[in-house]
Amino acid sequence: MSILLPANLQQCPSPSLSPSTPLFSPCPSTAFSFGRTRLRCLRLVTSCVASVQSTVANGSAPAPAVVVEREQIRLGLPSKGRMAADSIDLLKDCQLFVKQVNPRQYVAQIPQLPNTEVWFQRPKDIVRKLLSGDLDLGTVGLDTLSEYGQENEDLIIVHEALNFGDCHLSIAIPNYGIYENINSLKELAEMPQWSEERPLRVATGFTYLGPKFMEENGIKHVTFSTADGALEATPAMGIADCILDLVSSGTTLKENNLKEIEGGVVLESQAALVASRRALTERKGALNTVHEILERLEAHLKADGQFTVVANMRGNSAQEVAERVLSQPSLSGLQGPTISPVYCKQDGKVSIDYYAIVICVPKKALYESVKQLRAVGGSGVLISPLTYIFDEETPRWGQLLRKLKI
Repeated sequence: MSILLPANLQQCPSPSLSPSTPLFSPCPSTAFSFGRTRLRCLRLVTSCVASVQSTVANGSAPAPAVVVEREQIRLGLPSKGRMAADSIDLLKDCQLFVKQVNPRQYVAQIPQLPNTEVWFQRPKDIVRKLLSGDLDLGTVGLDTLSEYGQENEDLIIVHEALNFGDCHLSIAIPNYGIYENINSLKELAEMPQWSEERPLRVATGFTYLGPKFMEENGIKHVTFSTADGALEATPAMGIADCILDLVSSGTTLKENNLKEIEGGVVLESQAALVASRRALTERKGALNTVHEILERLEAHLKADGQFTVVANMRGNSAQEVAERVLSQPSLSGLQGPTISPVYCKQDGKVSIDYYAIVICVPKKALYESVKQLRAVGGSGVLISPLTYIFDEETPRWGQLLRKLKI
């Protein structure tokens, strides 16, 4: 009889069994001898599980796995919360529709990408499964990528700014007591209270980024702890001196009498598209799938907040009209205005009295652009939002190929 253990348990040494000791004794099957053998087996498994749990608890990232053969490309999306909804909405805006037969299922399809499966996972598990080879692509926050990826070279950022999930990881301290006049990381570090016996206590869920940030800033006498529930309560409860957590609007900090400090921002974060380097270079079809997703993303994100402005303008020639248009600072468009003749029929003859101007304008400059068009003779102004802007080739595709050394 044999017992099969997971690969990571099979390699664990047993402190109670020597290599020559059989797992089951060939002795007569007495209750006593079988009980001792069972006890040894339990010790073996318990010791190995404890070893694996210790590795996970220490936050070490798993080593990259060998790419397993499969036909489908796997895309990981957050399974819950705002990030999950925003990820699906972004794909929908790119004409990539996630079809989930049952909302309780963790797998879905994208009909426009027939070779791609969508797997809904916790953000930290997306990172871990990219490293293990169980996922090929994933949408995840840069904070989660940095915390659980730990700068692993197999993780490669395909698109670093998906325009949702904006936040930053920051240190926050109480706004009262001994911290009332402390406004910077330097001032916090130089407070005389901290010593080897009484270090600065930081409550955080970022047990990799936190110590790394403090070490990079030369701050000694600091210890980190995790807490269940809201971190914002830990300073008032006396559990911690400060917190290191994600901040979006800052309202929660203010309501709990906490404040951010100068130099205390660890990183700026938003949602990103991340891939496994091994998958892109070794899995058939993965690079082509990434290319299509990236082109759709880039075209939509570049058009987001942009408007097409069309107006008619009297003029003797396209050159003359162009000079008038380009004299205004907000009317240059992406590469310059498009100017074309407007053909009118008067008294049975075709003539050109007007020219049509087409420019692309960002939303924040929209009204100013309309005023400038009117100032140089524009009329009949039409405005419509842009959906996609496709470049000759998306710049991030070239960047990705360079990262992959292709």
